[in-house]
Amino acid sequence: MPKETPDWTLIITSKSSWFNLDIKELWRYKDLVVLLFRRDLVTLYKQTVLGPMWYLVQPLMTTLMFTVVFGNIAEISTEGQPKILFYLSGYILWSYFADCFKKISDTFITNKNIFGKVYFPRIVMPLSTVLSNLMKFGIQLGMFVSIYIYFLYDGYELQWDRSLLLLPVLVLMVGCLSIGLGMIASSLTVKYRDITFLISFGIQLLMYGTPVIYPLSEVTEKYPEYEIFILANPMSAIIESFRYILLKSGSLDFGNLLYSSVATLVILLIGMLIFNRTEKSFIDTV
Repeated sequence: MPKETPDWTLIITSKSSWFNLDIKELWRYKDLVVLLFRRDLVTLYKQTVLGPMWYLVQPLMTTLMFTVVFGNIAEISTEGQPKILFYLSGYILWSYFADCFKKISDTFITNKNIFGKVYFPRIVMPLSTVLSNLMKFGIQLGMFVSIYIYFLYDGYELQWDRSLLLLPVLVLMVGCLSIGLGMIASSLTVKYRDITFLISFGIQLLMYGTPVIYPLSEVTEKYPEYEIFILANPMSAIIESFRYILLKSGSLDFGNLLYSSVATLVILLIGMLIFNRTEKSFIDTV
């Protein structure tokens, strides 16, 4: 009798190795990534009065607060740049990182019901989060460009040049860094729920350790002993370069950018390995 061919085309097994990363599998689930991306966009501000306008209201109100408190009252230098452009340029990129990091860190907890019922690569969730927040970042960047054009009509000199080509690279670095850190945090929160609370206020504190509301030159001139700690944060060089590209404020230091790139790749790799290992048995813990 001829041997019967099996009816299945895919065999799902638990991963037994830390390095068993099937990146090709993600391509087979690309439609799911798109579906989750659309879900995040539709449900976030569903049944709200302003809807997607909250994408603009939140960073604009925060920027105005920074302008009043840090620009006018504390008189922190903005290196001669319009205060609203200076603070907005740093905040929108930081907001992209913070939103991705916080949401990815809750991946296993918030999606435990889905993970327990159906199989798909768990890394799909972090990827969809980064993509949905990327759309939000694009809208906020468009708001920045609109305000920038207003200042151009008001006599502000155009600062853009070929360095603008580095902009997608910086955004990609932020996305990869948030995925790496988020996956590490999500793996820890499976056993230690305290990590969730630590991340909530830790992100806020970390912003002050990143040149979002102050230029890096301010630290170099007045507090040089703290410069090494600021630059140890991979986001510092990214935001400083992002602001330089848009406003020619600060500096574009390729040495610091190289460090941020290497740190991002290392964190991303570690995050993927730990995430891959945790997804094997997390359902028994949560």
